[in-house]
Amino acid sequence: MALLLQFLQACRGGAGVPDYFPLEAGHRWTYRVQTQLDDGSPPEQEVLRIASLGAQRLAVLGDAEAWWRQGDAGVDYWLRRDESGIYRVASKSLVDEQPKADQPVRYVLKAPFVVGSSWQADTTAYLLMRSNEFPREIRHVHPHILMTYQISATAVALATPAGQFKNCLVVSGLATLRLYADPATGWRDQPLRSKEWYCPGVGLARLERSEPAHTAFLRGGERVLELEAYE
Repeated sequence: MALLLQFLQACRGGAGVPDYFPLEAGHRWTYRVQTQLDDGSPPEQEVLRIASLGAQRLAVLGDAEAWWRQGDAGVDYWLRRDESGIYRVASKSLVDEQPKADQPVRYVLKAPFVVGSSWQADTTAYLLMRSNEFPREIRHVHPHILMTYQISATAVALATPAGQFKNCLVVSGLATLRLYADPATGWRDQPLRSKEWYCPGVGLARLERSEPAHTAFLRGGERVLELEAYE
């Protein structure tokens, strides 16, 4: 389920570089989200809406500006863009009284936007759950997991409910989390995989998340996010 620059031209990147993550105020994205867990339950469907609200000064950033994005789930993000790429500098959830600065910053896309560019950023286990423990969600025990991201393809065509897009970037992510699977298997590395499509002038158009687990003590699943509307 995540911008600023002091000058608008800088926010739009260098000449000839596609805008894979629009930051300016006024943009809105609607996503169709489907989650399929490994426990045999029917797929869960939901809608996620995100709005770009423009540049905002934050005390936690020393009164510097960042581009503000807000989701209808109550999570706010602040991002920036420069020659190094696009990155998140602060966030705020429903339980936070004030925005919290990211230390270090969390890259969304790291330049250059070519196959092979890679970076690391924190993630968590969104789908992995224990079968018979409370809380069931693994993310409560392992809130910070380091994932390695890499641009795996460029100039990709993508079909979504919002339309057809061309020249998209594909970013693949991989992390592992060592967990106790069951008495027979013992401890093992659980893979967490992510695949994201970023399209020029649109931003994130599709995301696939896979956290498989088929053991007596663990359940996992898959989640797909697709762009349904954009303005």
